[in-house]
Amino acid sequence: MNLELNNKYALVCGSTAGIGKATALALAEEGTIITLVARNEAKLKAVLAELPQHRNHSYIVADFSNPSELKEKVESYIKSHHGFHILINNTGGPAGGPVFSAKVEEFENAFTQHLKCNHVLVQAVVPFMKDQTYGRIINVISTSVKQPLDGLGVSNTIRGAVANWSKTLANELGEFGVTVNNVLPGATGTERLTQIIKNKSVKTGKSVDEASNAMKNAVPAKRFAKPEELADAITFLASERAAYINGINLPVDGGRTKSL
Repeated sequence: MNLELNNKYALVCGSTAGIGKATALALAEEGTIITLVARNEAKLKAVLAELPQHRNHSYIVADFSNPSELKEKVESYIKSHHGFHILINNTGGPAGGPVFSAKVEEFENAFTQHLKCNHVLVQAVVPFMKDQTYGRIINVISTSVKQPLDGLGVSNTIRGAVANWSKTLANELGEFGVTVNNVLPGATGTERLTQIIKNKSVKTGKSVDEASNAMKNAVPAKRFAKPEELADAITFLASERAAYINGINLPVDGGRTKSL
């Protein structure tokens, strides 16, 4: 299937590891020109070197704890370079723990890094998308928007806010050829999953392998996702072929979520 992504411009957040990096690589393979975004310049340069070298890929160093700085850097880049047809909102999740014992600051920090920064980026990129009558905004969030996950209280709360923001945005932008969708990863082989398993191991007194196997057994597929499998779904949603898919939550979780 020709996804018709050749020479499209994509802004990919959290793109130095995990799902973000896999998505940048997958989009680049389809001919997309990538701008990576993360806070660690050394890691950005390393990923940039992995992208196909015959295209003018680039990166922006920005910290998602500072929306004002992110806004300034992205808007400056757009003025001096180009706009974006595709925005991948992807940021590492909040630390785990019960919602009752969470500090107010944890909610504030997560709200800033996820919803506020997503919103800043959307406001920066949508004018170009409208002009091109082509836009794909894809938010990588969590299956917790369908079924809250035990021990991830702050994440469950903030992910739900992002999902509803996204659906509202989809309703407002659909007439301009801009779609807004959410991809909901299940347990995926990333650094964050490794930390979650370690935390479960400590909390339950089980070994790391036992905690890992228990999580795998909760999935009909009996395994964790590969970041590349999430990237494939994201790449399709970013394409011309997904033009009539708008305002959805797409679980990519091996069947773990018990609701449709």
